[in-house]
Amino acid sequence: MRSNFTQLYLHFIWGSWDRLPLITPDIQKKVYATIIHHCEKLGGTVIAVGGIEDHVHLLMGMPPTLSVSDLIKNIKGGSSHFITHEIKPGHFFKWQGSYGAFTVSHEGINDVAKYIRNQAIHHQQQSIFSNWELNDN
Repeated sequence: MRSNFTQLYLHFIWGSWDRLPLITPDIQKKVYATIIHHCEKLGGTVIAVGGIEDHVHLLMGMPPTLSVSDLIKNIKGGSSHFITHEIKPGHFFKWQGSYGAFTVSHEGINDVAKYIRNQAIHHQQQSIFSNWELNDN
């Protein structure tokens, strides 16, 4: 092989502080847009982003130059800063410190992306994958 080749896909899930409903409909698209912006700035490729008012799911192609923890730290930190300074200055917004990260095979990308894009429906119908939802135990 003459050059590096990677196929590294990760499904991230993280919640708002204390799972408060902070991702309100009026800011949801902007929150997702800033997450996408920070992923791309770090060299990642966003495949899907979605969630509900208290958590976010992100499926992305991960750059091989960053560790998982550095990648998510930068995405969460950058998006939180943008939300508190640009989208809703003067309002409380914070992500939880924890996150979930799952590897995804190339063959599984479409199924995971569909799950992420339909988060509101899955939560309304209670058809969620418990391993892919954060439990606050």
